[in-house]
Amino acid sequence: MVNRHRGETALMIAGEALPMRLTLGALAELEHAFAVDSLPALGQRFVTGHLSARDIIRIIAAGLRGAGKVIPDEEVAGLSFDGGLAGAIKAAITLLEATFGESEPARPPQPPEA
Repeated sequence: MVNRHRGETALMIAGEALPMRLTLGALAELEHAFAVDSLPALGQRFVTGHLSARDIIRIIAAGLRGAGKVIPDEEVAGLSFDGGLAGAIKAAITLLEATFGESEPARPPQPPEA
C-alpha cells in the first residue's frame, strides 16, 4: 500500500502495485539525467507536457529506486505496464504530481470579514 502523504504512488505491473517515490536522491538522479541544476528547473522541465518515452522510463525507474527497488532503466524499459503505454504515462505523471504538486488540497476562498 502506498502513502500519498509521503509522495508515494503505485506502478501497476501484471496486477501488482509497485511503490514509487521521488526521494531527494531520486530527484538528484533526475536533475543529472535531464541536465538541470535545480529542483525548480526540473519541475519546469516536466510542466511543458512534452515527455519522451525515455523521459517516462527515467521517471519511473527513479521512482522505483526511490521506493527501494533495485532496478536499472533498461529493465524498466522492458516492463509490461498495466494499461500499456497509457498506463506508463499515467504512472509517471501521477508520481510527478505527488512530488511537485500541492500536498494538501487548496482551501476554498474565504469571504472577507465584516
